[in-house]
This record gives sequence, C-alpha cells and structure tokens, in this order.
Amino acid sequence: MAPRMSVEILPFGDSALLIETVTTDAAHRLASVIGARRQRGEAPPGIEDVVVGLHTLVVHSDPATDWEELFDWLSSLTSNLAGVPGAQPGSQPADPDGERPTVELPVVFDGDDLDDVAAELGVDAGGVIELICGAELQVAFLGFAPGFPYLVGLPPELSAIARRSVPRASVPAGSVAVAGGFASVYPRASPGGWRLLGRTAVKLFDPRHEPFALLRLGDRVRFTVAEPINGAGGQPGTPATRPPLVARGERFIEVTEPGAMTLIQDGGRPGLAGIGVPRSGPADPAAMGLANLLVGNAADAAAIEITAIGPTLRFARATHIAVVSTSGGSSDDTSVTIDGHRHETGTVTPIGPGQVVAIGRVRPGLRAYLAVAGGIASERILGSRSSDVLSGLGPGPLRRGDVVDLGAPVRPRGLLEPATGDLLGHQPHVIGVIPGPHRFEAGDLAQFLAEPWTVGPESNRIGVRLSGARPLAGPDEGCDSLGMVTGAIQVPASGAPIILLSDHATVGGYPVLACVTAVDVAKVAQLAPGDTVVFVEVGLDEARASRAALRHDLEDRVSGWFPTEAGT
Repeated sequence: MAPRMSVEILPFGDSALLIETVTTDAAHRLASVIGARRQRGEAPPGIEDVVVGLHTLVVHSDPATDWEELFDWLSSLTSNLAGVPGAQPGSQPADPDGERPTVELPVVFDGDDLDDVAAELGVDAGGVIELICGAELQVAFLGFAPGFPYLVGLPPELSAIARRSVPRASVPAGSVAVAGGFASVYPRASPGGWRLLGRTAVKLFDPRHEPFALLRLGDRVRFTVAEPINGAGGQPGTPATRPPLVARGERFIEVTEPGAMTLIQDGGRPGLAGIGVPRSGPADPAAMGLANLLVGNAADAAAIEITAIGPTLRFARATHIAVVSTSGGSSDDTSVTIDGHRHETGTVTPIGPGQVVAIGRVRPGLRAYLAVAGGIASERILGSRSSDVLSGLGPGPLRRGDVVDLGAPVRPRGLLEPATGDLLGHQPHVIGVIPGPHRFEAGDLAQFLAEPWTVGPESNRIGVRLSGARPLAGPDEGCDSLGMVTGAIQVPASGAPIILLSDHATVGGYPVLACVTAVDVAKVAQLAPGDTVVFVEVGLDEARASRAALRHDLEDRVSGWFPTEAGT
C-alpha cells in the first residue's frame, strides 16, 4: 500500500470515528494525548474507547455524544500530524510514554511450525531462533484476544512468513508465533493461523489483577531461550470444564436445565478494547433493556440471555421476572411456563419461593432475555458480569447445577407498550447500513444492497455469516489491522460478508464494506440460520438521531408500577 501523507477522519458506522494516521508512531501519540485529556476532563464527553491499529485509531462514542464537537476536537489534535512521512507495515512505533525497560520473554522453542519455517528460510531451527531472539521488537497494538500483542521489528526473513492456509482449531496458551510481518504470544488457548515457534510460561493477561495486560503500546520486547522443565513449558490451555457456580446468599436461582446457550449478560466491558478486551454485553441490547426496565432495574443490569431454547430455573425466594424477546409485544410466541402453567412474555410476573420457570423455544427471532427484579448478582470480571464467548471472560454458558445469586429486591414496573409493528418483519428482514469506511470495487456496494443474503449456520455472538448468489469482488486495496465496531460488515477474501456482533475481536484485518446502524444491531442479533436479509442504505445523520433516541424510546414503552392490570 502507498504511504499515507495526511491524516483523515472518517465515520465508522454511527458509533465511531476512524482516524487514518501516517504512522503507527502517530497513532500511539494521538492515543496517549486523548487518554491524558480525558483524565483531565479536557475531552468532549461520550468517548467510550480508543483502539490503536496499524496506522489507525478508532474512537468509539456513546449515543449522547455531540459528533460534530468530537470531530472538530479530534481534527485539532491531528492537525500537527499532517505531512509526517508515511510508514509501511512493520515500522517501529515510538514509546508514547518515554523510555521503559525491555520486557524479556523466555521461550521454549519447540513449536509445531519451527522446522517448516526453518525450511522456508533455508536455515536450521537454530537459525530461526537466532533471528527472532536477535530482534528488538515493539508492541504496535493489542487485539484479536485480550492481551494479544502485535509485535513489529522482525528481521525481513521472518517478516515474510505467511499465515497457515488452514488455521488451527486451537492454539495452546503461551504459544509464540509469527505471521504477516508480526510476532506475538497467544495469551489463552484459541483458534489461530500463525506459525508456532515455541511457548512461554509468562502470563500476558490476567483479568483479576491490574493492569490486566502485561504489555502496552510501545513496549519493547525481546525473546530469550528457555530450557524446558521436566519436558514441559508454556501455559495450560483453557479448561474444558469449570466448577459449578455457587451462590453466596439466600436469594438465588438454580439451573436445573441449561437450554441451548444461556448466558449472563450486562452492559459489558467498555473502555478496555485498547488491551484487546471486547465490550461483549447483550447481543440484543434493546430486548434486554426492556426486560430490565419492566422489573425496575437499570437497562444495563445483569440479566439472562437465551438463545433458541431456554433454561429451566428454580427460584429460592420470592421475586418478579420479565421475559422479552425481539418484539416485546403481542406477536411474541416465546414459551414461558411457571410450574407447568403458561405465562405471557413482555409483562411482570411474580414468582414464589421454590417455583420453577421454564423457557422453551424463542419465537420470533433467536434470542430472548429474562430479567429478575434486583438483577443477577454473579461475580464481576473486569467490572462486568457478562460472558464473552470469544475471550472466555465470565462463566460462559450456564450448566445444570449452577446456582446464581440474585440482587436485592426492587419495585417492578407493570406495563410494556407493544412495539410499533413487528421488529423482525416478514422475510426478507430489512437491515439499515451506513456505507464505508473502506473503498471497494465499483458495484460491490450496489450488489450488496440489491441482492438478498442468507444467514449461515456458523453464526454466533462473534459474527453473523452471510452467503449470497454471488460473492462480492472485494476491496480496491488491502486493509491493515484496525479497531472494529459492532455491526461492521467485513468482507474476507471469500467475498462472503460477516456482520460483527457483541463478542467480536477488538481489531480486525478484513476491510469493512458498511456498518449496520446501531438501532438495527438488535435485528441482526435475532437472525437465525437460514433467515433471509436485505440491506438498505441509511444516511449518517438519520442513523445517529435514531441511536440517540433509542434509550428514550425504550423507557417510554415501560410505564406503571406492579401490580397493574397488565401485570397480574
């Protein structure tokens, strides 16, 4: 790609701004300045996250942000960066906070790809080890997984090593790897296509102890040779099972049947994307917000997300619940029974001690939310009770025998006004998008908007995979890794689009054709495999106005106090 000779600020959907800088150094310094000004209260309100990529910075904002003010403020900060000479991928960034000690990572060099990499380079394994241990590396950015560092500064020979053609289903935690001009260490077991050279026992990410990530932007890193201990080294992978959840108080629910994919979710983990931690939270924030508001909770209080088929739960103490799926109205056919008797969704329901609530198949849509007055009071990890299926944060899917604490009782509301029309509508479902930020071949956007797309079976909370009659041609040029937003529609080399959902990686290397509007992310979360969807272009001003009004619209739909005629 040609060097960038100026700074450009582009909309990235209706919730973020993408700053294309001229060097990774500039992105580091700009992120440092934004962070310092936010701490001093000198930044516009509403900035939620700042994510550095290669030559880029993504600034996430909340719905109430004055975007013109934020744009002008960022423009003033970047004005002195224009004209700085461009830098190609792999150039070394400067340390934004001054000189820091080099972090040494001892490595046992016994990786599965070590010999193959050596053969590609025409050296033996010792030659590869000498090359990587002789390099002074530096953290360009973090992403893909919490604490996962993208290290630049490899010698040219190792910079030329490509990813595997077929990624591994699981790479062990602690694996030291190279690919695409970067080196890194996998902080936890995860899928991956990088070439494995060895393993380290150093823990790069610890969600229970600040600063959580061992490495930060600009840190210098050097690999050293370590001897295996008793034939072993590196870190253990993620356990296949966890112990049952145990309640600490007398107010709790017991899981007697877990359902298909039942997760605890709250407002998520904003503010940590810079170290690779996704926000997570509900796939359908609108439906969870309505369920919480009905029982008297804050809209982002912890609730239970149900996918396809729900759980069976026994309540130890009296409380109130509400179950809401996508429509929150009379067309909601999700099955809810209490001690075997059918109950309505979208209303407040009292629960007595020992009663059993069973959620059956979710209809319409794919996901529903069960909120309990006082909220779910499970353990917080990094400030949130949410389960993130990509990063492995939180307890993950609930299992039979789990016992989960509930919060102190609150006064529930009573009435939910049905939505105007069916939020899902008849197929094909219609989803609003904002084009960009990347430039694609002429006709790609037109094809994307003109043709129906089908939801694939591999879809989940990380992303919704689409297939169509014809794949998209692809972008005009390649794409450096950059921060990603929920709703971004990535186009990989296959030409089959992927819509990112709540648990998406904080950075990505596929170009983005368009972004789903924030208000329609809820619709995407309700798409089931086999559903058909069409996309329509929405103006940025219209999308942002709808996003700002969404919370007020939800609150206006909930009224009264329990008991009410609708709540009995």
